[in-house]
Amino acid sequence: QVHLVESGGGLVQAGGSLRLSCAVSGRTFSSYAMGWFRQALGKEREFVAAITWSGNPTYYADFVKGRFTISRDNAKNTVYLQMNSLKPEDTAVYYCAADPNRRTLVAGDGGSWGQGTQVTVSS
Repeated sequence: QVHLVESGGGLVQAGGSLRLSCAVSGRTFSSYAMGWFRQALGKEREFVAAITWSGNPTYYADFVKGRFTISRDNAKNTVYLQMNSLKPEDTAVYYCAADPNRRTLVAGDGGSWGQGTQVTVSS
């Protein structure tokens, strides 16, 4: 397993942007698929985006396609989520996740999770 720490959340107006970061400890980071999930108050956790160990391909939930971009820097052991054109419905706690298997990760069954970072989008 790896240890994950998210950062970059905050309060932003609708239409604004935020970039989330997930710092990963562990020498095997480059072999892990990485992903972002979110959970809004009173709702179930849902998949947002994922990226393979090589950085390509990437996967997105339909509701963020064209607005969010996932990327990774294996030299820095960090994965990012650039969020543009934010909407109030994007308000949630965003979690970083890691797993050696991309399918397991996307299914939400990843082996490692961060503590989450709050994103609040005001209207």
